This record gives sequence, C-alpha cells and structure tokens, in this order.
Amino acid sequence: MNKSDTNMESSKSGVDKRVEMITGDPKRAIRTLSVPMILSMLLMMAYNLADSIWVAGLGPNALAALGFVSPLFMMVVGLGNGLGAGANSLISRCIGADNKRGSDNAAIHSLILAFAVSLLLTLLLLLVLPIILRIMGVGPAFDLAMQYGEIVFGGLIFMILANVASGVLRAEGDVKRPMYAMMATATLNIVLDPIFIYYFGLGVAGAAWATVISSAISSAIIMYWLLLKKDTYVSLSKKDFTASWKVVKNILSVGIPASAEFFVMSLLGIFVNTMLVFAGGTEAVAVYTAGWRVVMIAMIPPIGIGTAAITVAGAAYGARRYNHILTALNYSVKLAVAIATVLSLGIFIFASSIATIFSYSAQSSFLAPSIASFLQVMCLFLITVPLGISASSVFQGMGKGLTSLILTALRELIFILLFSYLFGMVLNFGVHGIWWGIVLGGAIGCLIGYLWALRYIRGLIKSYKNNKSPGEASN
Repeated sequence: MNKSDTNMESSKSGVDKRVEMITGDPKRAIRTLSVPMILSMLLMMAYNLADSIWVAGLGPNALAALGFVSPLFMMVVGLGNGLGAGANSLISRCIGADNKRGSDNAAIHSLILAFAVSLLLTLLLLLVLPIILRIMGVGPAFDLAMQYGEIVFGGLIFMILANVASGVLRAEGDVKRPMYAMMATATLNIVLDPIFIYYFGLGVAGAAWATVISSAISSAIIMYWLLLKKDTYVSLSKKDFTASWKVVKNILSVGIPASAEFFVMSLLGIFVNTMLVFAGGTEAVAVYTAGWRVVMIAMIPPIGIGTAAITVAGAAYGARRYNHILTALNYSVKLAVAIATVLSLGIFIFASSIATIFSYSAQSSFLAPSIASFLQVMCLFLITVPLGISASSVFQGMGKGLTSLILTALRELIFILLFSYLFGMVLNFGVHGIWWGIVLGGAIGCLIGYLWALRYIRGLIKSYKNNKSPGEASN
C-alpha cells in the first residue's frame, strides 16, 4: 500500500468515526461536538469584542455607531448561520437515514444558495443602509455608522459563505476544522484592528476592514478543505449534483426561519436601541452596546451546545430514534444551565472590572458604572437562556424551522419587547426598566420554548410506539 492509499484509508476511518459519533450516544456526541463549537464562537466573539474595545478609544459616538449597525450586522451573520443550520439539518438527517447521495446534493445546493443570497443581500443593504440609520435616530453618529456599515456589508459574501461551509462540515461531525479557521481569523482581526484604526488612522472604517479581511481568510480556508483537499464525508463534485427545488425547499425550510430568528433578534435590538435613545440618549446605547457584547460572550456555551444538538437531533430524527432527541434536549439544557450559572456568578462579581475594558479612555470613562450595573442585571437573563436555545436547536435539527422561528418571535418580539416597553416607557422606569424587561421577557419566552419542545418530542415517541411514525428524512 503506497502513501496515497494510506492517507485515503486514514481519512475514511476518520469520516466513519465522525458519523458513528453523531449517530451514537447523544450525550457523548453533544459533549464532543460542543467543545470545538464553543471555542469557535468564543474566537468569533473575541474579534467582535476587539472591535468594540479598540473603537471605544475613539469616544462614545464611535462606540454608539457600532451599536446602531450591530443589529443589521446580526441579520447578516444570522442569514449565514441560518443557511448553515439548514444545510446542517438536512445533511445530518440524510446521514442518519444512510442516504449518502442526498447529503452530497444538499451540501452543493447549500453553497450555491450561499453565493446567490449574499450577492442579492449586499446590493439591498448598501441601498437601504442610510434610510434605516435615519429611522433609528442615529443623530451625531450617522457618518461613523455609515463608514462602518458600507465596508462590512460590502464583504457580506465572505461571512455567509464561511458560515454555510462550516454548517456542511458540522453536519458530519467535523467541528475542529471550522474552529481552526476561526482561530486564524480571530487572531488576524485582533492584530489588524489597532493597525487599521490607529496606525493608518482609519477610525471605525479600520475596524470594518479588519472584519472583512478576516472573514475572507476564513471562507478561503474552509472552501479549500471542501473543494481541494476532499477528505470529507460529503462530496462536492459535478457528478454528485442534481438540481432540485425539493432540496432547496428542505434547506430553506430550516434556513429561512433560522435566519429570520436572527432578523427577529436584530429587530428587537433596533427597538431596544430606539427606546434607549428616548430614555437615556446615545450614551445609553453605548452602555447597552458594550454590555451586550459581554452578554453575547457568556451566551456562547449555550449556543455552542445548542448547535451541537442540531446535528445530534437531525441524525436521530433521520434514523427515527426519537428517544435520542429527548435525551439531546434535556442533556443540552442541563449542561448549558450549569455553565451559564457559573459564568453569571463570575460576571456579577467582576462586573466593575469588566466594565473598565470598555471605558479605558478619557472620553468613555464615565460609562463604567452604568456598564457594570447592566452586566449585573443581565446575569439573571443568562441563566434562563439555555432553555430557549436548546429547544429551538432541536426543532431545527428535526427540520421544524418554522416552529423554532415562532418560539423566537414569541420570546423576542412579544415578551421581551412588551416588558421592556412596559417597564421602561409606560411605567417610566427608564433605562433600568428596559434592562429588567429583557430579563423577565426572556425568562418567560425560554421556558415556554422548552416546554413546547418537550411536549412535541414526547408526542413523537408515543406516535412511533403506536406504529404511527411521523416521516422520514428528506433527500
């Protein structure tokens, strides 16, 4: 056996182990998959956080500019994640049903969709960006927000492509290589930020260029693994592709609702920013922008665990192992709540120290006490978040993207928005009332999501035992 044959056998063995892992013990699969995912997301947030930290040195208006663009940026990231979730769900269901051809075709369709959607969305966002910013009441931060937004949205294709390609790899249990790509990307972004912002004197535009260049590197690395190295379970050759609206529909049945979930969350961010402007001005938005970055970092373990649950639930659903789906739901919730509780305690204790990271300059030092107060309130929000995240992820894995979207919309646009407006504006509790509205609304919405998922999965188990199986994996 020559060296090439040895490498092919080793690669095949690695693929077989990954497939066996995602179709085996759900608890072990979630632990194995979630660690690299959490690390990848931490790295992603690290370079997003680096933007805020370096831009904070430019003053409150610059930091607020990032805050106004962030909800729109979340829509972009959400679109890529949504299409990636659609690919992940369909491919993992095909793997669970032992449908190799279906998984290959789904992977190719996913990448084609990524290119088409990103090009259309880039044109749309560049056209409507100034209109949206004026509606949000950006005020003195308008020019800075435009500088940042035009560059970031101009590089949209790299962000979406990297997320979708990562979803393809995750579907077959390969979560390490997306982590390696993100590691290189985060390191590059953190290095480029101060160079572009201060050394070249580009200001907030420098932060945007660092983000785009880093995203381009990430997408190039992952596409190399998929298209050139060819050591994955899925194949991306021309002979493996058969154009099918049914495949597109199956990807989008999860991808569109999953993307819409980020749209809903971004929409909430726009509403919250608008309420904060009325309650406390652009300084309140700057506090929320800085503090929410920390909250998002603390949410990464529950999100990473939930993302692992998509793959595990998808494979189990394709194989009709509904008890495995129930195990995946409950185990992911327990694991994520335990981690979130520890992180919340740490944030509560060290809130003042964390706040100084965003208020190190003379222009922003006065924000530190408010940022610390915000973080201490949000600690309660973090503990309940895993219930909603795990429920939505399991529904996505089963191909029930619309259900996941409904749960997110209930949580974000009904409960959180309602209580934030009630406490902050109607009862006139101001900025602090808006914060507490987020906490209470989030807790109620997440609990409803978990109970909904629990009831649905138990229904699947009961139906299957009565020889009324609810369907097979799509191909």
